[in-house]
Amino acid sequence: MPQLSCTDLTLGYEGKPVISNINFDVNAGDYLCIVGENGSGKSTLMKSILRLIPPLSGQITAGSGLAANEIGYMPQQTAAQKDFPASVREVVRSGTLNRIGFRPFYSTCEKHAADANMKRLGISHLAGRCYRELSGGQQQRALLARALCATQKILLLDEPASGLDPNASSEMYELIKGLNDSGITIIMISHDIEASVKYASHILHIGSQSSLFFGSISDYRESDAGRIYAAQQGGTA
Repeated sequence: MPQLSCTDLTLGYEGKPVISNINFDVNAGDYLCIVGENGSGKSTLMKSILRLIPPLSGQITAGSGLAANEIGYMPQQTAAQKDFPASVREVVRSGTLNRIGFRPFYSTCEKHAADANMKRLGISHLAGRCYRELSGGQQQRALLARALCATQKILLLDEPASGLDPNASSEMYELIKGLNDSGITIIMISHDIEASVKYASHILHIGSQSSLFFGSISDYRESDAGRIYAAQQGGTA
């Protein structure tokens, strides 16, 4: 059974559709990149998967024992969030809040999980630093560690390399690929078509009805949607 299935989805706001007829399955261990033009509905789809926005029609079904509180999410940062005056340790630990409930403190297990994920992403030495004093790449690693504290099953990432220089972007993509290789399912929104086809196992291209695509990287390379979008972005599918 797929870890996540989206069937005949129509998504939008106040009854007005943004995207329609979305169908795809994500199996455990997949690496799915969601691509498409600005305003095509990529972030709307991710918010619907997170149950933040209900579908106008269709279904989103979780399987393989995936609970709603077992999805890690790394959103795009706003300027205000980049200036958040908390320590890296505090930011990362906050990823366990979905398991704390009404407890006013972190358990030893939750603290250990945060420490382990900081070590995993190479930021243990930054634990006591103020988050807003970090570089863009360091902040993204902290947010990725935070998302990992929520899950060991599936991560939803919204443009995780946005605003990073080429070296930091490359490092971020390699970190994410390493997490996927360890068995964590990745669903990532990206404008970087070259990184998408390099790292992902599947592509979901959303836009106009004529450019909808879901399938393997090899099939995407051969599709009209893949060739046209790659040319528009100045890359190669």
